[in-house]
Amino acid sequence: MGLPSLVTIDSPSEAAEWIETWQGEHPAGRVLAAPSPAEWPFRHPLAPELPAVPVVLRANAFDEAFVNHQSNGTQLVTTQRAYLEAAWSAALAGHPGAVLLLVSTPPPQHHSTSALLPRAFRSADPEQRLRLCLETLAEGRTPPALVATASVCMEVNDLDAAARELDEALALAPGWAAAHYERGKLWLRCDDMPQAALSFQTATGLLPAFAPAWSNLGATLGELDRPTEALAAFERALALDPASPQALNNVGVVRRELGRLPEAEAAFRQVIDLTPGQAFGHYNLGHTLFLQGRFQAALSAYAEGQARDTEKNPVQASRLALCLVATGDGEGGLRELRRATESLPREYRQQLLADTSAILWALVTQHPGLSGWQPVQAWVTGELKG
Repeated sequence: MGLPSLVTIDSPSEAAEWIETWQGEHPAGRVLAAPSPAEWPFRHPLAPELPAVPVVLRANAFDEAFVNHQSNGTQLVTTQRAYLEAAWSAALAGHPGAVLLLVSTPPPQHHSTSALLPRAFRSADPEQRLRLCLETLAEGRTPPALVATASVCMEVNDLDAAARELDEALALAPGWAAAHYERGKLWLRCDDMPQAALSFQTATGLLPAFAPAWSNLGATLGELDRPTEALAAFERALALDPASPQALNNVGVVRRELGRLPEAEAAFRQVIDLTPGQAFGHYNLGHTLFLQGRFQAALSAYAEGQARDTEKNPVQASRLALCLVATGDGEGGLRELRRATESLPREYRQQLLADTSAILWALVTQHPGLSGWQPVQAWVTGELKG
């Protein structure tokens, strides 16, 4: 963790040296044990009450805070590293001189059987996880227990129960960013983009250093056709996590939508520098170069993407075909287009060919001197009629 109030040490001996130095600089300071990291995802407020002196909270085996075996693409936000970094930093901001010292020690061999929620999220069985969460709620309907249970309800696709638990949590803790963030995720599951945007906007206001809240806000605003606001949100996420390929990619996509093609190109080149083996950066760069009329460069980018794409995405393959046509290789474009579409389901194939036809006509309109495109358009037209 690289935030000012958080210090990570690799070994207990290094931690002892760091503490000795710190105590020499803060003779009135105190070194206290932090709450068990395994409990961090289920605490609100996260930080304990601290004395009015400089203080170090020491946490051993801090990776235990991030243990989560949820399935179906669900992950409780409070078990995510980015959230806990931002939450700890915010919690300590009101206590000048407070430091959370994170020491990379081996995790404990056994966890207390009374800690139901940590046990729940260490289970590989969603049904057992839900049962342990419900047992926790029976002991007390606290905001952390309600939010954790709601996440598991989303995991098992009980969205009505998730909504009830989250609304109760928000009534009890309206200033807790995690509850608003989870509510935003649920609104997304329910395809209610305006409400999702409101939830993520609230989460960013309550915890501005939490980059995923800005990313989700940007994605939701993009779905609502508010690209300028979406770009501002994505840029906030990127400022918080400048080495994130996904944040860079999001910024590049919206810049491209707004017609800011050179800036989009720069973002996608950074994505490729960070993740050269991933296809999406090459594909997005190719599309951006194509829109600039730089067809040979776009062809190279699309070819790089296809070489790295194990699934050979048919949409991207169709764009590679269009790049071939744009560079004057109509035969190669037709051959690639046939290959990309031959095994697709009929409805999907017809839609893809219709989109390809529209792009091809736009290309010819802008470049009337283009040659070799007619057989491609004739074949596409015949396939659409067939």
